[in-house]
Amino acid sequence: MALTGIQIYKYLPKTNCKECGHPTCLAFAMKLAANQAELASCPYVGDEAKQALAAASKPPIRLVTVSAGDKKIEVGNETVLFRHEKTFVHPCGLAVRIKDNAPADQVDKTVQEVSDYSVDRVGMTFGMDGIAVENASGDAGTFAKCVEKVASKSNLPLILMSEKADAINAALEKVAGAKPAIYAATRDNIDEMVAIAKKSGCPLAVRSSNGLGELAELTEKAAKAGVEDLILDPGVRGFGETLTTLTQIRRLALRKRFEPLGYPVITFPGEGASSPDEEAVLAGQHVAKYGNIIVLDHFSPAAAYGLITLRLNIYTDPQKPIQMKPGLYQIGEPKATSPLCVTTNFSLTYFSIAGELEAAGWPSWLLVCDTEGLSVLTAWSAGKFDAEKIAKTVKGQNAAEKVSHRNVVIPGGVAVLRGELEEELPDWKIMVGPREAMAVGGYLKENWKA
Repeated sequence: MALTGIQIYKYLPKTNCKECGHPTCLAFAMKLAANQAELASCPYVGDEAKQALAAASKPPIRLVTVSAGDKKIEVGNETVLFRHEKTFVHPCGLAVRIKDNAPADQVDKTVQEVSDYSVDRVGMTFGMDGIAVENASGDAGTFAKCVEKVASKSNLPLILMSEKADAINAALEKVAGAKPAIYAATRDNIDEMVAIAKKSGCPLAVRSSNGLGELAELTEKAAKAGVEDLILDPGVRGFGETLTTLTQIRRLALRKRFEPLGYPVITFPGEGASSPDEEAVLAGQHVAKYGNIIVLDHFSPAAAYGLITLRLNIYTDPQKPIQMKPGLYQIGEPKATSPLCVTTNFSLTYFSIAGELEAAGWPSWLLVCDTEGLSVLTAWSAGKFDAEKIAKTVKGQNAAEKVSHRNVVIPGGVAVLRGELEEELPDWKIMVGPREAMAVGGYLKENWKA
């Protein structure tokens, strides 16, 4: 059972040193009790206190890893119900299901498409995270053969889907060294599946369609048998059912510290949808509320891109915007006569202007100011993108050594800075660019003369 703030406080050093980031030990204890701080933040907690506080500092949702080589899906370890409270920690994994009785060429095609898919977003590369292989044939040999083929053609983590112990055992022999997820233990096969998971060290998914009470009973049984890495499938599939049930699981785990449901959740949106488009919509709901591993029945680059973008937005720390490192960047292969443009270090802003410069065929120097990850207008209104900051960046990055001219283009949204910037950089000509990144090509074509 979780400890209260006062109970936790009794184990703390009571020095009020503030090294944990909180004003007093009591304040730190209250944050620990609310799952809003980590015990490791206090450098003076002794071993005895650490053991006593283990339950209080234990994440309410266990971190579970599914892996294959250096590729892995890490899910769980969440501490908040809403991302604005702190942040979501481990992005949900997106997988695609393949049935072992599908035609061989179709299996090959799907595995290739899923494995090769990648997309660049705000300077990061993303792709699909895993492949689920279902024992739709009911035959252990066919299942093992399909798993072996998929593993030989892809380095993505696997989810082995069969309720038959012999089929799971046969498949595990084909992926020795990997750590696939085993799906699924039910009331009818819990003992056999627990034995396999314990022997192999693989995560075990537990499924029940008879309510959260039975699901909790099964996870308790598995945990008592020594299997700690569990994944939950509450057996619901539709829009309303999954929204309600997954929210209940998250609330019970976080608010009530109900350990039998303190595990990641796996969902199958294709089983609750009537079309691939509806599956993508339901998958989006699971990304937001509160799926951890989402297994799709249909793969398309368009749907994958939308889900990856949504996931990126939701799992980005709202207190720390995605940002670029400040500096002077080369867009294409700029020369000394190429344009010098200025922007902020908010990643989306950077890649918007960089993409437009590249698409318009304008090799350029792009000077990125440190605005703590804020966009142009937001940074300007917060006083973090002003004439002094721009001038300091121009001088600090030695922009004058890269260009033979003394022209600098600032965003049109901060045209009011022109006069102040001319005072800060008296040897430079300050040019006011367009308000929108998409217009930069036309602007440079009409105005740039170096």
